[in-house]
Amino acid sequence: MLLVGSWTIAQLRQGPAYDPAKQTLSVLASYGAGSYWLMTGMLLVLGTCYVVTAHALREAAFAGRVALAGGGLCALALTLVPAPSSGGALEHGAVATAGLVLLAVWPPLAAVSGKGPVPWGLRPDVSLAASALMGATAFWFLAELQSVGAPGVAERVVTFLQALWPFLVVVSCRRSVR
Repeated sequence: MLLVGSWTIAQLRQGPAYDPAKQTLSVLASYGAGSYWLMTGMLLVLGTCYVVTAHALREAAFAGRVALAGGGLCALALTLVPAPSSGGALEHGAVATAGLVLLAVWPPLAAVSGKGPVPWGLRPDVSLAASALMGATAFWFLAELQSVGAPGVAERVVTFLQALWPFLVVVSCRRSVR
């Protein structure tokens, strides 16, 4: 809700010149954008949520928790290296790519196999499927960036999936306790 709500409000603030299909979320968070502070605040909260979730998700394997926390730290770091108002920036691209990768690989790294009951969100097969979906949408996003197609749509899909999965894992862990 935080992510989708923030980008929706930010898009409205940008006005008709902003094309959410062709322009990325980074445009909304760039220096000088009308929604700079809204998107910066969203990244701070989202990154913090990833880090806190990684810390609290004791049922998950340690490597997955580290990757999730790393993805959160990348979200926080994006506030320090926002995209410029025009063109690209190597620092921004590197941090965003690292975050995409960490958030795509954390599910199988967090997976747990054992003799006892395992929450469905931490089962190896489910985690691998979630990771494959996130990876596929991340590659779609990168392909759209190169082809000047619809990178905004692809980015919204991958970031939504990556924000949703930790929530689903937590829900599965809570349900398995009952």
